[in-house]
Amino acid sequence: MLKSLLVKDYALIEKIFVEFEKGFNIITGETGAGKSILIDAMSLLLGERATTDVIRRDADKTVVEGIFDVENNRKVKNILEQNEIEYQHEMIVRREISRKGSNRCFINDSPVSLAIVKSIGNLLVDLHGQHEHQSLLRSDTHIDVLDEFADCESELLDYTEKRKTLLKYKSELAELKSKERALKEKKDFYEFQMKEIDAVSPAENEDEEITNELRILENAERLLELSNNIYNELFDSEEAVYDKLVHINHELNELLRIDKSSNDVNADFQNALALIKDAAEYIRDYKNKIDLDPESLENKRERLAAINHLKKKYGGSLNTVISLRNKIGQEYQIAENFSEEVEAYESKINSSRIECGKIATQLSKRRKDAAKIIEKDVVQVLNQLGIAESKFVIEIKQQTDSESDNFILAGNKRFSFNEKGIDEVEFFISTNKGEEPKPLTKVASGGEISRVMLALKTILAKNDRLPLLIFDEIDTGISGRIAQKVGQNLKSLAAYHQIIAITHLPQIAALADNHFAIEKKTAGNRVLSSLKKLSDDDKVTEVAKLLSGEDVTSASLKSAKELMNY
Repeated sequence: MLKSLLVKDYALIEKIFVEFEKGFNIITGETGAGKSILIDAMSLLLGERATTDVIRRDADKTVVEGIFDVENNRKVKNILEQNEIEYQHEMIVRREISRKGSNRCFINDSPVSLAIVKSIGNLLVDLHGQHEHQSLLRSDTHIDVLDEFADCESELLDYTEKRKTLLKYKSELAELKSKERALKEKKDFYEFQMKEIDAVSPAENEDEEITNELRILENAERLLELSNNIYNELFDSEEAVYDKLVHINHELNELLRIDKSSNDVNADFQNALALIKDAAEYIRDYKNKIDLDPESLENKRERLAAINHLKKKYGGSLNTVISLRNKIGQEYQIAENFSEEVEAYESKINSSRIECGKIATQLSKRRKDAAKIIEKDVVQVLNQLGIAESKFVIEIKQQTDSESDNFILAGNKRFSFNEKGIDEVEFFISTNKGEEPKPLTKVASGGEISRVMLALKTILAKNDRLPLLIFDEIDTGISGRIAQKVGQNLKSLAAYHQIIAITHLPQIAALADNHFAIEKKTAGNRVLSSLKKLSDDDKVTEVAKLLSGEDVTSASLKSAKELMNY
């Protein structure tokens, strides 16, 4: 719902701040006071375009800001998260139109594009009146309205997933077919590359391992010399370190028999003696493993040269060579078994077409069943609203497809399809006896179309998830009993939505939960509009004005109270 609205320096409005509430909100005021101007300003929050002409004279910019309660509104939350905008239960939408030509949009103080504002506006508000922001006057929304009423969400989710799979298979097959000529042309080249790489058959990181092994093999004689020297010095010569340490150990033991205070030194010495012995044994084993085989050395050199040749030819690193081998191997297999690959994809695509068709058929049935109910109920409500002898038709049609590749299978027939299934939905209406129903999008504007919108909203109220409905002068061309019926329908609708309505009729204004009056006044040489919320007593007076004009009489006050059940 819309919690508050700030309009600053817009046309006749210097500054208006108003807090709206749940239920039925009515705005009244004399002709030219600025009621429709206020609605025009509100439309900026819905993503409508604006020019510098809307900026109030002597002002630098127009500012319109609305605070919406979007708690539990999952669709709004998703859009905000997708665009990395902080989600809060209260969402602030602001538009700034500068005389310099800049048009800035903000959501929760984050700059956003007009397209994002419009997409969120479409989820929050339906504005009916002298504006283009009317969802039911866009034929592309009719199928969504019908699906909401028919509760098709589960089937639509299932259909969406299966359609996504079908499109994926079709895309992959198209890509495969586009490669056919190139694959066949490259098949021999791939085979040559595979044989060249497979002749060496390198393992991952093998070049590093061979390089390390070669460094050892190429220095084998020096390593043998060094290890021999170390072993002799430690253990095997007449002056070996180990023999000297054993001799010292004997003398240290004799010292300890006389003076026990050197026990700690003895323990450290014993450890050192053991470490020297271990080191000598390691060096002995090491020198015994040194290989002076020149044939092994040459083989490893040749192996490394072969690997380096592949690296130089196919990408600079062994990992690149191995990755290339895997890739061309797959491409070669596709080229070798191309017809089988195509047949496998065509089989999967055909199965997907059938699965999509089954769900699309179920969707069509739900839509047709719901359409019959809506058609009947809308006519009844229109009759109550003063449009007798009306006809309302929901046309659901499909297009068979015998030529293109964009089809799904339903009942062994090929149907064109889109993200909603196989159905095209459009609302048709006739408001005069003897006339054939025409597309709702072409019905004349004015009070009649507002009543059509109201009738549809009354029927769809429990299913329509737009939280705010705005009706601009819905009372055009009606009066008396019909006006009262319109008011009662609006009041009923307010049980499911927040309603903001501009009216001239006392029968409608009398039913308001919250009543606001807009008036214009002269300040210096300028005319300005202002808006205020009315108290209970002021409500009676305002309704009386609608009955008798500016000169409120006791009779009009009495009639106002009767209308308001006071």
